[in-house]
Amino acid sequence: MKSLDQLYDELQSANADSLGYPAAKDFDYAEIERFLNFPINNIGDPFAQGTYRVHTRECEREVVAFFAEATRAPQDDWWGYVTNGGTEGNLYGLYLARELHPDGIVYYSEATHYSVSKNLHFLGMRHIMIRAQENGEIDYDDLLETLKIHRDRPPIIFANIGTTMTEARDDIGRIVEMMDRLAIRERYIHSDAALVGGYAAYLDPRPAWDFADGADSVAISGHKFLGAPIPCGIVIARKHNVQRIARSIDYIGSLDTTITGSRSGFSPLMLWYRLQQLGEAGLRERLGRSLANAGYLVERLTAIGIPAWRNPNAITVVIPRADAAIQQRWQLATAGDISHVLVLPNVSREQIDTFVADVAKSRTEDACKA
Repeated sequence: MKSLDQLYDELQSANADSLGYPAAKDFDYAEIERFLNFPINNIGDPFAQGTYRVHTRECEREVVAFFAEATRAPQDDWWGYVTNGGTEGNLYGLYLARELHPDGIVYYSEATHYSVSKNLHFLGMRHIMIRAQENGEIDYDDLLETLKIHRDRPPIIFANIGTTMTEARDDIGRIVEMMDRLAIRERYIHSDAALVGGYAAYLDPRPAWDFADGADSVAISGHKFLGAPIPCGIVIARKHNVQRIARSIDYIGSLDTTITGSRSGFSPLMLWYRLQQLGEAGLRERLGRSLANAGYLVERLTAIGIPAWRNPNAITVVIPRADAAIQQRWQLATAGDISHVLVLPNVSREQIDTFVADVAKSRTEDACKA
């Protein structure tokens, strides 16, 4: 095992050149480091009292309330908690859907995150994969025809609000209208807004992604757009649905409503502190900066002959599959014939210029070899 100093230096170096994964880095949690001296555990329901008093449930409730407002959750009928990340939030939404509709069928596109098929396996839920359009958005025609075939089973829609590779957003409003036309009343919609949920409320035009648009649960990651050193997230659901699965646990003096028993109490504190720092105004500013820089990256790459593109109002820039050296240096996520760059708030124009110069140099070297 290397020394801690060596490990620190390696992480610092790797962190500087990472452009391919959704993890904002412009954060400073020094003020709350002292709370690492306590075994903080938010065991049980964040809205219930418990016997263990070393917790941050008040912070957790404020974090959930912030995102309940951002997702236009129904007043007096929302509930949520801070998770370990998007995968747990998605698992929770699917779990609720299964309990409400045991004979339901889950529909999700081929562009859905790989963890979803694992969650479906955990839960033993019947599912059907739907084609994706070229930009990553679900193929609505394929979904419509598939729903028609299985109208006798409640549909459980797993909507991508920002696919992994292209940040494509499924239109929940359009899907709701589709089910209304088919007279499908028993249904459930989960919104996987891992990255985009941190800023979707501030986009113009606003995508159809939240409770007002028809979602029954929403999962958002905390470490992706807000930024955190520990993976974390938020899941929000309709309270009356959660109450159907809640059960009282005597020895902790609380309700069992979450996926895990013991839960991190430091993650809610981090997110609370981050939201205190930023607020809505700060999130809007971060979004504006990221969108502007994403546009700048597309322009710079296009100027050197790279056919870069992005979905409308996306901070994910898609490029043809980068060569191995570029993938390795810049840690670019790559699937099939595409790679992508995440233009998060910490990405500067100077870093973009360096990346573009590196890509241009690589193309020149490849041409010389040919």
